Amino acid sequence: MEVKTSLLDNMIGVGDMVLLEPLSEDTFLENLKNRFDHNEIYTYIGSVVISINPYRSLPIYTPEKVEEYRNRNFYELSPHIYALADEAYRSLRDQDKDQCILITGESGAGKTEASKLVMSYVAAVCGKGQEVNKVKEQLLQSNPVLEAFGNAKTVRNDNSSRFGKYMDIEFDFKGDPLGGVISNYLLEKSRVVKQPRGERNFHIFYQLLSGASDDTMKKLKLDRDFSKYNYLSLDSAVVSGLDDAANFRTVRNAMQIVGFMEDEMLSVLELVAAVLKLGNIEFKPESRCNGIDESRVKDKNDLKEMCELLGTEQSVLERAFSYRTVEAKMEKVSTTLNVAQAYYARDALAKNLYSRLFSWLITRINESIRAQAKTRHKVMGVLDIYGFEIFEDNSFEQFIINYCNEKLQQIFIELTLREEQEEYVREGIEWTNIEYFNNAIICDLIENNQNGILAMLDEECLRPGTVTDETFLDKLNTICAEHQHFESRLSKSSKFLTDHSLPHNCFRIQHYAGKVLYRVEGFVDKNNDLLYRDLSQAMYKANHSLIKQLFPEGNPAKVNLKRPPTAGFQFKASVGTLMSNLQTKNPNYIRCVKPNDKKASHIFTDSLVRHQVHYLGLMENVRVRRAGYAFRQAYEPCLERYKMLCKKTWPHWRGPAREGVEVLLTDLQVPTEEFAYGRSKIFIRNPRTLFFLEEKRKRCLEDLATLIQKIYRGWKCRSQFLLLKKSQIVVAAWYRRYAQQKKYQKIKRATTVVQSYARGWQARKLLRELKYQKKCEQAVTTISAYWHGTQARMELRRLKQEVRNKHAVTVIWAYWQGTKARRELRRLKEEARRKHAVAVIWAYWQGLKVRREYRKFFRANAGKKIYNFTIQRIMQKYFLDLKRNMPSMSPIDKSWPARPYLFLEGVHTELKRIFHLWRCKKYRSQFTEDKKAVYEEKLKASELFKDKKALYPSSVSQPFKGDYLEISKNPKYQKLNNAVDEKVLLADVVNKINRANGKGSPRLLLLTRRSVILADQKTGQVKASVPLADLASVSVSTQMDGFFALKLKEGSASAVKGDFLLSSDHLIEIITKLHRISASAAEREPINVDISDEFLVQFKHDKVCVKFIQGSPKNGNSASCKRKNNRLLEVSVPTSP
Repeated sequence: MEVKTSLLDNMIGVGDMVLLEPLSEDTFLENLKNRFDHNEIYTYIGSVVISINPYRSLPIYTPEKVEEYRNRNFYELSPHIYALADEAYRSLRDQDKDQCILITGESGAGKTEASKLVMSYVAAVCGKGQEVNKVKEQLLQSNPVLEAFGNAKTVRNDNSSRFGKYMDIEFDFKGDPLGGVISNYLLEKSRVVKQPRGERNFHIFYQLLSGASDDTMKKLKLDRDFSKYNYLSLDSAVVSGLDDAANFRTVRNAMQIVGFMEDEMLSVLELVAAVLKLGNIEFKPESRCNGIDESRVKDKNDLKEMCELLGTEQSVLERAFSYRTVEAKMEKVSTTLNVAQAYYARDALAKNLYSRLFSWLITRINESIRAQAKTRHKVMGVLDIYGFEIFEDNSFEQFIINYCNEKLQQIFIELTLREEQEEYVREGIEWTNIEYFNNAIICDLIENNQNGILAMLDEECLRPGTVTDETFLDKLNTICAEHQHFESRLSKSSKFLTDHSLPHNCFRIQHYAGKVLYRVEGFVDKNNDLLYRDLSQAMYKANHSLIKQLFPEGNPAKVNLKRPPTAGFQFKASVGTLMSNLQTKNPNYIRCVKPNDKKASHIFTDSLVRHQVHYLGLMENVRVRRAGYAFRQAYEPCLERYKMLCKKTWPHWRGPAREGVEVLLTDLQVPTEEFAYGRSKIFIRNPRTLFFLEEKRKRCLEDLATLIQKIYRGWKCRSQFLLLKKSQIVVAAWYRRYAQQKKYQKIKRATTVVQSYARGWQARKLLRELKYQKKCEQAVTTISAYWHGTQARMELRRLKQEVRNKHAVTVIWAYWQGTKARRELRRLKEEARRKHAVAVIWAYWQGLKVRREYRKFFRANAGKKIYNFTIQRIMQKYFLDLKRNMPSMSPIDKSWPARPYLFLEGVHTELKRIFHLWRCKKYRSQFTEDKKAVYEEKLKASELFKDKKALYPSSVSQPFKGDYLEISKNPKYQKLNNAVDEKVLLADVVNKINRANGKGSPRLLLLTRRSVILADQKTGQVKASVPLADLASVSVSTQMDGFFALKLKEGSASAVKGDFLLSSDHLIEIITKLHRISASAAEREPINVDISDEFLVQFKHDKVCVKFIQGSPKNGNSASCKRKNNRLLEVSVPTSP
């Protein structure tokens, strides 16, 4: 069942000011402040919504809130802008009444945000569908475009609307949006050329310079520096909370959604850029021969760029800034412009160019969002227009803005009274006239066609002769002096002659919101809004696609000598059209209030809010609503809310609701003059009567709550008792069952015990008999076995004796044969010695005979010569044989010819050594520098690891590459390569061992002349950089693993995080290069390489022992690390093959 609430439930303060009691300005403000302090920013005055700007985001605009207020009565829930939007939408959809929502308030009060909330709510609750969603999106996206070109930062508001906007949203008979039409009023175009201190120009200028792409900036010939443009104020160029670059992207996207083409968007941006360039054009005086001063452009660069953007000739535009042509009938008169007139012409062109561009944008948006169907549409208008403005310096803009607000106040009073009167007539209640201030006299002072201020201003602008602001003020003093709402120091009324608060060049109007002092300076120029015809024609000659549309009066073929209408005349006509439009629609009002001037949350300035309450006429609005009956409500909800106050209507009333209300009020003895019965509603005159009913309802609800509690508690106790009773019966039944089961189990167990004892006795008796039988059988078997054993042993002894006898004969025979063989051997050896001795003696005898025979032919030293000759021949033969049998040139070939003579042992060995050295030298001479360095590294690796590290032999055949990652070529590591200033000598992927769990994480290891760098493998980000000077030593094991520890010097900057325990497939190469680099540095000692199966590693504040054992790692053939405790990491290394 849906629970319905009311405006009166859980009310903070008073939700509807009509019910405020007592009613005074102080209680009115106190109620607003109380609700504001509790984040209740909306309050009603009847059907009017007061909205206070909270200056922060509140969670009251969610989709859930939209559903909560959808299809609900206006007073059914707490005050909210959604309630007013829903009421207007349902009236339009269900009752076929055109609606308008009038949003008013001063700058910074939240009018623009309120209009967005209304439009977003209507978009959320209306129908769905592809076409409908497209229309809704276009309507909503028109806001960012108009805000960029029509809003600006002011001292009161960072996103202040500097134009009035009225949007008619068109719906079909189902309530689905078909399109819309936007009307704009009085763009503040003077802001283009000049901004007050602390304010900015229109947003689009800053968004373009901040968010446009470099290509776009180049096309538009712009620079991103704000200070280079005279039309942009610098003191507030950057606003906190506003992202101009992001907003520019939002605007471009919104323009695409609305329907702008790319060339149209570029044309618009070109005109915006042209306005910026136009502000940089400066003039210098130049004297002519006749003594008349004329103006000339100082620097023509900005003029040239602007002409290129607009597609116009530079000379044409330059002449238009220097000369002015006046046409009268058939005559043309050309006059020169001095510097002041040239600056006036430049600013007038800039203002007209931007203003017409803004009007073209609205026309272009209307073309996209206008409904295409020709049938009659239902219309909901949303008016977001500037509120009443009272500044220290008020000029023409504030005058016509306040005139518009006077007209809105007039129509507000008229429509409010008419709505009240219609409701009274509809309900059959007697209507009494209500006295109120009618501001028609003020509107007449301004807009009267004969003696109105606007009419006199137009007359002054159009009359021949010298026209100044002073002559206009003189005319006002003459005609309006007797008017009770007009005040001037120079008027005929003597009471203002001594009023020093009223300067001589000012006049004061007593508006409905208070007195406003207007400075007359600039009224005539701003009302004329003249643009020299020469400039219009120069613009029309441009080749730009958009410029010709913006300046149609510049067409030479259609020269119109008639003076264009003044700004005041145009605004008065547009306001009249707006008022006529609003008169045909059912009005809904949102009055926006600004709580403080600091744009800060949680601050409520009483004086500021009191001033706004004055000029918004809120107190008068409350009095109008309370002049008749303060509260009215339909009979059904009234009876539903208060029926518990009467026994006859409680709890159900069977008759008509009106009769039930009559019975109720009669029973409560409410005086008859305090209420009246309408056809469908009950009208209550005084809020005290309503609060009396609410108070009695509150007490009655408390009594009803007590009664409900009493009945509920009695029901709860009875239910609990019945449950206990039922539970007791169930528990008793279960207990009896349990007791019988226990008794049965006890008897069963006793029976089982008796049976088991009887069966046991029988079993034991049978067992004894079986055991006796088995023993008898075993005795027979044992005796038989012993007998057979005795027989077998006797046979075995007999067979052994026979074998021993046979073996003795064999041994004796073998000894005899051996003796015979040794005797024969000795005989043969003796005989061989004798034959050798004979041969030796014979040889010596023959030699002796030869020497005796030849001695007579030689000198005494012939033996030495023969010896030397013989030795020489032997050496010659030796060397020739050595040449023929020379080994290969490979340094690893260890072959060498055999030594032929014993006396050549030393020579043979030395020659082998010399040849090997020469062969190695020849081999080395073929090396390049890189290859030589590799072999030097291999040699250093041999010195460090040979016979010390089991992994070394497998590394001998592997070449040392160094850069395994190709870091200089691989684009993946380009960023890392740029970050390293030195040449990378080694780049490889290693695993950094985690102390916590012993697992490895991949890292990139880079070795340079000065440091060791560890980087992330995926991102290339440098994780650690250790100077080689901070390395104390490197520790490795003696086994087949690739683990090594880089130990850092204590107290060094790199030692903060502790040592590094790493693992690599190229361990030998890494440590060899590291050792060689450290050894090559003159300023430091070589890094010590510690080879041990157990060493300590410093991890931050703790030392951890790394121990290497041979085992079977879980991951197969590679070593694995596992943490045993806080002080031990154990590395399992596979056994060497």
